[in-house]
Amino acid sequence: MNTPMTANSDALPALTKKDFDAGVDVRWCPGCGDYAILAAVQKTMPSLGVPREKIVFVSGIGCSSRFPYYMNTYGFHTIHGRAPAIATGLKSYRPDLHVWVVTGDGDGLSIGGNHLMHAMRRNVDIKIMLFNNKIYGLTKGQYSPTSDVGTRTKSTPVGSIDTPFKPLSLAIGAGATFVARVGDTDAKLLPLILQAAHAHKGTAFIEILQNCPVFNDGAFDAVMDKKAKGDRQLQLEHGKPMLFAGGTRGVAWVRGKLDVVDVGEGKAAMADILVHDAHDPDPTVAFALAQWEHPAKPVPMGILRAVERPTYDGALRAQLREATDKGPADLQALVTGNDTWMVA
Repeated sequence: MNTPMTANSDALPALTKKDFDAGVDVRWCPGCGDYAILAAVQKTMPSLGVPREKIVFVSGIGCSSRFPYYMNTYGFHTIHGRAPAIATGLKSYRPDLHVWVVTGDGDGLSIGGNHLMHAMRRNVDIKIMLFNNKIYGLTKGQYSPTSDVGTRTKSTPVGSIDTPFKPLSLAIGAGATFVARVGDTDAKLLPLILQAAHAHKGTAFIEILQNCPVFNDGAFDAVMDKKAKGDRQLQLEHGKPMLFAGGTRGVAWVRGKLDVVDVGEGKAAMADILVHDAHDPDPTVAFALAQWEHPAKPVPMGILRAVERPTYDGALRAQLREATDKGPADLQALVTGNDTWMVA
């Protein structure tokens, strides 16, 4: 468990990225996308205006789960797949803390899939960052729940035959109230997504496309390439038309389903292009966008969904207040009350 280097203070001093650096050797492979994510998180934390002793990073098992060691905040390196469950307990008991979960596509979607799903269903006020590199990195390159069909690994030498999970579809289907996607090296968008997730009241789920240079190098190059991403990414901004490729292509309803259309004279009009509404309580459009993949469709980036719903931890505290307002409880009466009997 990491312990902040400074004590509590009523007057929060101005913090910098350096204040969130734990000052230890970072042990990821050279070129790993986790470095960029760590730098973005350390850079963003000071902008949240939260003291370090009020921030907790909880992780499971995997390369991504080293994260708490490198943050100068509180942290728990827990057990495989169980980080959302432990984070739920922590947030329920300590609502004053800002709880972040760090997990990977293996840790979060395989053994931890059930915990992840129910944390989102309950809308616990935690922020979940899922690093997706489409591979098991820590255990040396087996295929993961997000690996593409045909992926050749040590555990699938002739190619994976499993249909991969779509993390955003899973999140929306489970009822997550904040769902977003961003790439590990997107230094502009990633901090904005982190800030928005922090401000959201409820479970925030962020899929971060993360490169593994050792076991799955270049898995997202086609989407993240700086020269090509304008044509291959659909950058979502609430209240703005869903356009890409320099505004020459967009998203519209075509014969009852979302599709890509060309925009311009003799083609689709701007009036036909859907305006992104991240706050729409109906998840239909967000779920449809979550299905899109390169090369058939542009890959949605940004916040797909951000809606309000009561949180689990808030409702739990309300129940506790209601119970305690009735007066002190008699534990002995509960144990030996009318629902017990003697067996002769």
